[in-house]
Parts: sequence; C-alpha cells; structure tokens
Amino acid sequence: MSRTILRTGTAALAAVLLPLTAVPAAYADPDPDSGAAAVAPDPTALTREATAIAERVASGRQGLRARSATPTAADLDRAVDALVDDGAVGVTARVEAPGLTWSGAGGVGEVGTKKPVRTGDRFHIASNTKTLIATLVMQEVERGGWTLDTPANDLLPGTFPEGVTIQHLLDHTSGAPRGPEEMLLDRVEDPTSWDQLIDALGQYYSEAEHLAFMRDAGWLFEPGTDFSYSNYGYVALGVMLEKETGERIEDLVRDRVLEPAGMRRSAYPTDARNRGPFLEDAGYYEGRWRPMTDLHPSIFHAAGAATSTTEDLAGLNEALLTGKLVSPASVEKMLPPISGSPEPDYGFGIYRVADPCHEGEYLYGHDGAHMGAQSISWGSPDGTRQITLGWTGRNWDSADPIYDLGLLLEPMLLATC
Repeated sequence: MSRTILRTGTAALAAVLLPLTAVPAAYADPDPDSGAAAVAPDPTALTREATAIAERVASGRQGLRARSATPTAADLDRAVDALVDDGAVGVTARVEAPGLTWSGAGGVGEVGTKKPVRTGDRFHIASNTKTLIATLVMQEVERGGWTLDTPANDLLPGTFPEGVTIQHLLDHTSGAPRGPEEMLLDRVEDPTSWDQLIDALGQYYSEAEHLAFMRDAGWLFEPGTDFSYSNYGYVALGVMLEKETGERIEDLVRDRVLEPAGMRRSAYPTDARNRGPFLEDAGYYEGRWRPMTDLHPSIFHAAGAATSTTEDLAGLNEALLTGKLVSPASVEKMLPPISGSPEPDYGFGIYRVADPCHEGEYLYGHDGAHMGAQSISWGSPDGTRQITLGWTGRNWDSADPIYDLGLLLEPMLLATC
C-alpha cells in the first residue's frame, strides 16, 4: 500500500492554527482502560520494563542468568537466539565498549517470510525520535531565539493552556494528553475491527490534526505540576521548529542531527514505504503474529517518525552526550531528571538508567515503542560504552509479555563492563 501525501506546509499550518484561539479543553482525568486510551499499548510500558532490568543488573540480582565473567561475543550471539526462541520475531543488537564491538541479529525481517535479519537492517525507532527533536530545540535555545521558559503560545498562539513553556513540552510536564489514539479512532468506524485499525495506521495525518486533537482531548494537569508522557507535545515542538526556521522538520533532522552525528543510514521519512533492508513491524493480535507493514510515519510525526540502525543510534548517543551536537552546557541541562519525576528519570528527550558497571552512575538514552517494533539506545556520558537494540513483535491482545526482554538486554548491559 502506498499513499499520496498531501502535506500541510508550515505556512498553511500556521494559517489553520492561528484563528483557533479558544482555550484548550478543561483539565481531564481520562479512564486509561476505556475509550481512545485503550486503543494502543501503553507507550511507557517498555521504559518501565527496561529500567527495571537495568536496575536488576546493576544491583547484581540477575538470578539464574548471573555470570562471574563479562559476557563474550559468543554469549551475546546465544542471547539473541534465546530472545528469538522465546518469541521475538526479529532482533538486531549492538554493544560498543572498550575491548568489545559486537553486532548480532536473529529471527525474520517480516512475519510470514524467511528473510533473515541482518545487523545493519533499519527499523522504526519510534520515541527515540524525541532525542532528535530535543537536540534541535536545544540548538535553537543556543542560537538565542528561544529560552526554555519561552511560552508555547508565543510560538503557536491559542494552542496551549496558559503557562505551558518549551521546557514543559520537552520534559513531559505540560499536561498535554498522550496521543495519537484519538486520531486513530476518528478514522475507524468499528473500533473492534483490526482491519480498519491497521488501515488507519497507513493513512496520512497532518500536524494540524495532531494539534487539534491535543487541544480537544483534555489537558491532564496544570503545567509543571506533574509528569505525563505526551506524543502530542513533541509533535508541537516539531511544528514550532518548522515555523521558527522556515524549514521542514525532515530537513532539519537530516542537516542538523543525522549528518553531523554520522548517521548515514537513518532518515525522517514522510511516506509509508520502507526502502532497503528493513525490520518490519509485527503485531500479535487475534491469537497470532501478523505483519504490520506500510505504517505511515505521520501517525507520530516529530514524536516518533524516524528510522535508523543500531550502529547509527549508538552514533547519536555518542555525538550528543559528548557535546558534538549541542554544547556541553546544553547537555548538562538535558540530562538531569525533572524534580519529583516518577520512573523513568526523564530529562529533555532523554532519560537515565542505572549503570551496571559503576555504582551510583547512569547510562543515558531513550527507547521507542512503535506499533510492532521496539528499540532501546543507551550510552555512557563519556561516549565509550553504548548498547543499542531493535526488535519486532508487540502484543496487542493483552499487556502480558510474550517474551523475556531480559534474556538479551541483561547480558548486553553486563558486556559493557
């Protein structure tokens, strides 16, 4: 399935948004088990699972998988096979550490085929895109046009409750609803039909639609008073960047992040075609694995549209954390978790987990949960140790895990020590 994109340009989008000066919907407390919030799996479930694994490894509680020696490349190869045998559809992984550079892959690249996964295969990185966007925002702050305290309504008038700032959008303390479930439901006549939902995932959504649904879905709390993960908030940041610079977000990502970081196999796509070797999404629903191809990146826009490889994601972390994309002073602002943040310890487009090698220290990065693919990218602040992991197979039938991520993530973490 391929679709023609009728892109809403920056100027046209501004014309649509500016007349909408009504105050956004009142603060709401939606039931997460009903309505639109129940359509998609919880986007923060992976973060909680991965953070718990990192804490378990760091504290030495690896159970039966504990090792007295650092895992070898052969051990990591076996761990990839173990995760595939346990139920993951396809896996590509990478560890970079002093004395070890390892890449491994296993499983199939698409459900129903025998296409093997290769270590250089690309995949949807979903919310790892937020690190790209946060980097661009910090570049604008360094240029002096914005500050972290710039009111969001100064940039997109009438879009937010009073008091929302750029920082609130960066660190998920704005109170914006999660998204994009409301938009999906708006394209589906029968909410019980998987065929209709999958078709909706292949359709194009404008940034203006994202912001309209964000306004109307109901703000969750007053800005700065709580934490709630929001895809809509990062779509808004992407629109702000386009309006401020006069450039398309895909061009900004390419020119100011991907190319400087040496991410030659990464992209910010604007259509549903996955070109070249690609680890296709897979969803488990109605009792079996099904391919989820031709998913349109506009369902996430700046919150999760990018594609990459494990090697490129490692390059992103190294370039960002060592001050090659923004100044060291900006990195220092991005890393600390917000005051009173629940798990994860979230900063600006980045969060931290316990470092398994050094007590009291942390690895930094992000994860991504696409519709049928997931990924993790963490690195040490000095850029010398990286783990990156992409895999397919996401359970849509229930919240119960189908496979044990720790089978691979635990030895990968230990291998960096």
